[in-house]
Amino acid sequence: MAASADILITSGSLVDGTGEQARDADVAIDDGRLRILEPGAPAPENVGRRIDATGLVVAPGFIDLHSHSGLMIFAEPTHEPKVRQGITTEVIGVDGLSYAPLTRTADLRDLVAMNAGLDGRPDEHLAYDWRTVADYLARFDGQVSVNVAMLVGNSALRIEALGWRDEPAGETAREHMRHSLREAMQDGAFGLSSGLDYPPGAYATTDELAELAGEAARNGGFYHTHVRYALGDRFLDPFREAIEIGRLGDAPAHITHFYHRRTFPGSPEQMLDLVDDARAEGLDVTHDAYPYEWASTRLLILIPIWVQEGGPARTKERLAEQSTRDRIRRDLADRGVLFAGAGGLRDVRLGYFQRPENLRWEGRTLGELIDEKGTDPVDTVCDLLLDEDLRPNEVTPGPHTDGIRRFLRHPIGMVGTDSTFVGAKPSPRTYGSFPRILGQFVRDEGILSLEEAVRKMTGAPARRLGLRDRGTLETGNVADVTVFDPARVRSNATYDEPRRYPDGVEHVIVNGELVVDAGQHTGATPGRALRHGR
Repeated sequence: MAASADILITSGSLVDGTGEQARDADVAIDDGRLRILEPGAPAPENVGRRIDATGLVVAPGFIDLHSHSGLMIFAEPTHEPKVRQGITTEVIGVDGLSYAPLTRTADLRDLVAMNAGLDGRPDEHLAYDWRTVADYLARFDGQVSVNVAMLVGNSALRIEALGWRDEPAGETAREHMRHSLREAMQDGAFGLSSGLDYPPGAYATTDELAELAGEAARNGGFYHTHVRYALGDRFLDPFREAIEIGRLGDAPAHITHFYHRRTFPGSPEQMLDLVDDARAEGLDVTHDAYPYEWASTRLLILIPIWVQEGGPARTKERLAEQSTRDRIRRDLADRGVLFAGAGGLRDVRLGYFQRPENLRWEGRTLGELIDEKGTDPVDTVCDLLLDEDLRPNEVTPGPHTDGIRRFLRHPIGMVGTDSTFVGAKPSPRTYGSFPRILGQFVRDEGILSLEEAVRKMTGAPARRLGLRDRGTLETGNVADVTVFDPARVRSNATYDEPRRYPDGVEHVIVNGELVVDAGQHTGATPGRALRHGR
């Protein structure tokens, strides 16, 4: 037994991330690694910091399988909205929108501009001087408060091979994408992501995505997908395509932000049956969900993807054209998208403005803007996007609570916040997802046990990512640890006040260093980029 420890956590209830019953054990941390001290084991004599965890739960650091922090974390490296939830690792490069590999600076800047309403555009903090995944990942090491695991977005791969064109990828372009993905995974990426509502990744066919998913799988990774929600019946067909991509590519398929809306024509059980049937067939299919009723993305999502072909400059040219606006109206009408009456698009909340004359619209609704302007709704949206250089974000009604409960209970369900960090009033999921599960859904409603909830937040996502020494509290593992009060933990983030930190998360340790101590951020930035296979 080592005679010393940097940190010693005593008298807590150990929930180790495997799903096993909580037990009494102390935790020693030395040189960034864990030692689990079962009852009766001798304690270290020389201890740098002692934490009395009486009445508290000691768990692995939480792993967030879906975060839009890949740019905004450079502006706010302490990353308090996430680490104060107990999150120690998060997955970036989601929705097909990774910012590497991109060998041309113009392409990188265009992708950032196009997705500013989702991933942010902190230009004053971005040098735009990276090209490869290795270059990009190096910027995280010792500079941020959480660890990041990166996926390669198929939009980046398409831009490298085809630009922003909406056309089938021929064999030369496909080989270019496979080669870029292979190099990116050798640099440390964990797999492939797609966001099939976001151009140019949305232009990819099922076969193209299956080839890329197969390349990721051959290199030890997996396929992480925001499905093609406009496909077929707009209910089950998008998920059928995701499963088919995994089947054709012989690749693990992970459906991210799995959710059910009350407006869907069928039930959450039908969605889960698709997953269960695929798994019964022998396919490796998993999913994550976020535990809030409010979605968020770029306002540009309202504009059909054909308008966005060619990148941001061509998009803005089209948005200014009357003929384009007339066609957008017809397209939206054909899809049953209406701006009239209460609810729907009128209730979209707007944010992330930069022009002084528009700041008063921060946190207000599209309906309010339409009414004050007195203009046609499509003209209002197009004018706003042009005025703000495509930047605005939207917050909209999302999953309903009953569906959230069902997805959280599902045995292979995991957690991803789908967190966005832009605008005065982001979705409350950014600040409150993990504490809401522990407080409302575990303690107050009892829809799953504490041990099972922690497993879904730690051990299960670690296995999905292939992390060998994180996600569970075992001797020798990396010391990513969260200590919380099961009686007090709760989210304080709401739709009206989304930027509120939770209660009950007392201590968070990242790579053996205290980042949250007694509920307060220490200012430490010991996070780093995790690299696949290393």
